[in-house]
Amino acid sequence: MAIILTSQLMIVLDASVVITSLPKIHDAFGFSPTGLSWVQNAYTLTFGGLLLFGARVGDILGRRRVYLGGIALFTLASLLGGLAPNGPWLLTTRAIQGLAAAIAAPSTLALLMMSFQTARERMRAISLYAAASSGGASVGLVVGGLLTDLASWRWGLFINVPIGIALVLLAPRYLPETERNPGRFDVLGALSSTLGMTALVYGFVRAGSDGWSDHTTLASFAAAVFLLAGFVLVELRAQQPIMPLRLFASRERTGAYVARLFTVGGMFAFFFFQTQFLQNVRDYSALKAGFAFLPMTAVLFATSRLVPKVAGAVSSGRLLITGLSIALIAMAWTCRLSADTQYFPRVALPMMLLGLGMGIAFIPLTSSGIAGVDPKDSGAASGLVNAFHQVGGSLGLGVLVTVFGTASRTAAAHQVAGVPAAIAAKQHLAHAISAALTGSVVFLAVALLIVLATAPGVLRKPRRTELADSATTVTSGAVASAE
Repeated sequence: MAIILTSQLMIVLDASVVITSLPKIHDAFGFSPTGLSWVQNAYTLTFGGLLLFGARVGDILGRRRVYLGGIALFTLASLLGGLAPNGPWLLTTRAIQGLAAAIAAPSTLALLMMSFQTARERMRAISLYAAASSGGASVGLVVGGLLTDLASWRWGLFINVPIGIALVLLAPRYLPETERNPGRFDVLGALSSTLGMTALVYGFVRAGSDGWSDHTTLASFAAAVFLLAGFVLVELRAQQPIMPLRLFASRERTGAYVARLFTVGGMFAFFFFQTQFLQNVRDYSALKAGFAFLPMTAVLFATSRLVPKVAGAVSSGRLLITGLSIALIAMAWTCRLSADTQYFPRVALPMMLLGLGMGIAFIPLTSSGIAGVDPKDSGAASGLVNAFHQVGGSLGLGVLVTVFGTASRTAAAHQVAGVPAAIAAKQHLAHAISAALTGSVVFLAVALLIVLATAPGVLRKPRRTELADSATTVTSGAVASAE
């Protein structure tokens, strides 16, 4: 159990451990404000884009074998990333970390299910696994800030090395191996989907720095359309596709996938830009900025523990509407930032309300993504939920970095005469961050509209049988969310 929890925590933590270190990384390598987003996107894009492929590799080659390979590669990439002498080196190692996480992550829950057979042991193990998954982002923010303040941002990557070595040495002794299942690798599908999403995100980020008429921007969008269209054609013809398109036959599931894309996109951008505001506008240290997010994540964690207990009395759809509505109100409250905005109450209270909304919404959003699937497709459906989660974060950040860049140029063009340069810089940055967070409001509003149009049991009272199904599905959703 310790091996599985530690590996899952390490994988989840690395999606957020660099967030509070971003200002220091910016100073070290001279990233542009828009280019800095790739320190995050390089990890989440490869992680989300190759997650389904990683699950198939584990089925075919054996879970423990693939888990060991993924953790070993993750450890090596962390070491090389910490030693990065320049920006391109760092981005490359972050992408390799994402690849390694996509290989290792799908095997962790499968190995947990194999290792604990009785119902009581399994439920306790799943509960601990879910806690590690949901708490990893919060821990990453604090750990990243702590290591950056005490030593260097590089230690946010170096810390994985001794942990990874210990996991590689202990796993063969304590984790069981699974049988190999013959099958085919959908390599073309994995590459076309990952490269297509990367081209799409790059197009938005490039537009933020160089404008929409830039030739590279237009070429990137064209490549994205070509690659993603090719991905759909590949999946239609593949004998064993990594993303069975029949999963989109259900309006509820499709709505849940797309709503998750927009919800996570808005939330990832919130973490990214709120960190910039706290450190670069309010002059917080990296550690203080990490701790500033703790009230939000504490509320989110506590709420997510309570949601399955009330699922039998409230339909999954209504829970989802309630959670997204609260989150939308919170995001609208926090998006109006200025250089004078204080942490309390204008940042802290909306953060806590945002944690409440997300804590209510994420489990039913996950349950809708796996609702009604055939047993043979359950793994692919839960994998698709996680893929949309990771890719949604990258896509949302890419779009809102464009908003940020446009707002930055507009603010610089209308600078007020006589204002000291240092004060003007903070005012411009706060204005651009406020514009980007307004985009997060739009993202959450779109997610809410999608759920209103697709979720069952929202506009009518659910029947008694549906209430029972809701409770079962939300509980299953908690497991899939952990995965």
